[in-house]
Amino acid sequence: MMKVSGFTIIRNGIKYFYPFREAILSILPLCDELIVNVGDSEDNTYQEVKSIGDNKIKVIRRTWDMSLREGGKLLSVETNEAIKECTGDWGFYIQADEVLHEKYYNAVSRAMNNYLNDDSVEGLRFRYKHFYGSFDYYQDNYRNWYTKEVRVIKLKRGIVSWGDAMNFRHTSGTSLRAKDIDAEIYHYGWVRPPDTMMLKRIDFHKLYHSDDEMPALYASSVRLDDLGNLKKFDGTHPAVMLERVKMCNWQFDAKIEKQHPDWLRKVLIFFLPLTKRIKQLFRY
Repeated sequence: MMKVSGFTIIRNGIKYFYPFREAILSILPLCDELIVNVGDSEDNTYQEVKSIGDNKIKVIRRTWDMSLREGGKLLSVETNEAIKECTGDWGFYIQADEVLHEKYYNAVSRAMNNYLNDDSVEGLRFRYKHFYGSFDYYQDNYRNWYTKEVRVIKLKRGIVSWGDAMNFRHTSGTSLRAKDIDAEIYHYGWVRPPDTMMLKRIDFHKLYHSDDEMPALYASSVRLDDLGNLKKFDGTHPAVMLERVKMCNWQFDAKIEKQHPDWLRKVLIFFLPLTKRIKQLFRY
């Protein structure tokens, strides 16, 4: 019988307004166990995870080694610590600002069953929707925002979290043989109260850069600067997110009226790599 292990990592989840509780709850129905690596936090993140009160959840508490922060390496190190605790056939990874809509449960479950004994498939790749500024808008620029990522992997096959924990590879560094499935992850990492968003962006830089690089990054950090390719969201949010959506009490100006028409936006997005290359040439 197939066994599914969920896994995630979180640190300072309350301080930075991560929907980590919702992330956990969103995949819990698909999991037989769910490993949560809780780092040493300055808030009640650990207590909040424990308050979910489900026997399938196993919490491991760790002191994260901040000396590994450059390049985001710390994130994959801690994700791999969670993977080590998984005992299932499949591992379902969910980041603390990602949520799976319940409408995709059947598709995910069906894919895991269908490919369980297929050695040519080592992972399942999901589409992504990146909400931005508020729960009402999402990014519509496939050049600047990743559109697909592997979030379900086969365990006990030498597959590890890689880089800054955005994807997976074999321990040798080779890529996974992954299958696209008809399911989408909702990414809420850019939906936070404005002051919290600014604090999170500055502190998140510390996971990628040295102390010497931080002053320049402090100066360049702005709250939300990637406008011009937003679309109004007309769907439904996952059921576990509804209370958090109601908590949205800040104003966000998406400046939709200042965007180019859709046809022109799509042309500009298509030619974006060429445009960047031309700009680089004129710098020299």
